Amino acid sequence: MEQIITHFTDNDAYTYSCLYYILETYPRGEVEYTFFDRNHTCYPKGFDKLLQEQVDYMPGVVITDEEIDFMARKMYYLPLWFFVFLKGYRFNPAEVAISQDEQGHLGITIKGKWYSTIMWEMVLLSCISQLMHTLNGDIDRYDAALEEQRSREKARKALKAGLVISDFGQRRRFSMQHHDMVVRTFKEVQDEGGYTDAEGQFKKWPGKFVGTSNVYLAMKYDLTPIGTMSHQLVEFEENVSGVYECNFNVMKKFSDVYDGDNGIYLYDCFGDKVFFSNLSKRMAMMYKGLRVDSGNEEEQLEKIIAKYKSLGIDPATKQIVYSNGLNLDRAIEIHNYTAGRMQDSYGIGTYLTCDVTGCSPSNIVIKLTRMRITELRAWHDCVKLSCDKGKTLGNPDKCKYLLKLLGEEEI
Repeated sequence: MEQIITHFTDNDAYTYSCLYYILETYPRGEVEYTFFDRNHTCYPKGFDKLLQEQVDYMPGVVITDEEIDFMARKMYYLPLWFFVFLKGYRFNPAEVAISQDEQGHLGITIKGKWYSTIMWEMVLLSCISQLMHTLNGDIDRYDAALEEQRSREKARKALKAGLVISDFGQRRRFSMQHHDMVVRTFKEVQDEGGYTDAEGQFKKWPGKFVGTSNVYLAMKYDLTPIGTMSHQLVEFEENVSGVYECNFNVMKKFSDVYDGDNGIYLYDCFGDKVFFSNLSKRMAMMYKGLRVDSGNEEEQLEKIIAKYKSLGIDPATKQIVYSNGLNLDRAIEIHNYTAGRMQDSYGIGTYLTCDVTGCSPSNIVIKLTRMRITELRAWHDCVKLSCDKGKTLGNPDKCKYLLKLLGEEEI
């Protein structure tokens, strides 16, 4: 089958920002990632071999001077020496183990140095999704004209409603070609500048398409790569400094690494209670805002506003990024509820990149499940609790222990 990932930067911006953080904080860290399919999909026979073929292509995918120039310009918070590292980076297929049982369930683990293995998450997820849509015949049935029209309608609806929106959709995208079209059409609609109302008057878009998390597509369409950090940083740190202090320590280390740039913090790895319990005024002031990736958005907004106010900070000066599996109707509902009390924006993924007529998106993730600080230390389990039922991942015994420790109900 043809190679799916052909550009080094066909990856998420947070992959690179997390990678630089790792090199600065835990350069000897070793980890293991595990693939989870929440739908327990039975993949077609031989799927593991097709995926392995895609993995084996990856050592030939290297960064170009054009990509380096773009990243150095748009991802200004990354130092120039980091691009020297990327220039020497090569994907190592030996880090990836793929299996498939008799029922068709897929098993994937990625194991090795943290700074090396982190690069595989988006590669594997987007390959799995596109391969599945290919084998299902979805790509053969794809109506390009219809889907482009639908994408333009979504863009106009979002911008007219006042949403500040970005694309977060690589991991479960329909295909690279569809993803490219979505980003292109949103950029083109943004460039239209506005719309004509019922009275025939031209009005500027109250909303804005601010960019994409996919670095290659950001480069292709001269957009901003969007993405700061992921849960894995907090999962790893929990084994270093404990569940009560891990958020504070990641916030401090991340801020030190980026000198205050890249300041949107993803806070829900172990639920909101433990995060808000030790969010200091210094860290709250240092970060631009928070990302809501689980829980009820209205409830989370009220908790965030209350916390900022308790610290003597005006919530209206802070950003809030909503990204929990949203569609446009839900995003507009949240935007209207937020009502300017914070600077709200929306990272929308699957609804943009895999809402394709006649097909169902995957529900797949790759999460950090084990770590050790150096090759000389013992391995420890990594887990994620979240604020949503059904999103708890990792060793069940450790999850139960931490939930009991935190005084939380079972998630």
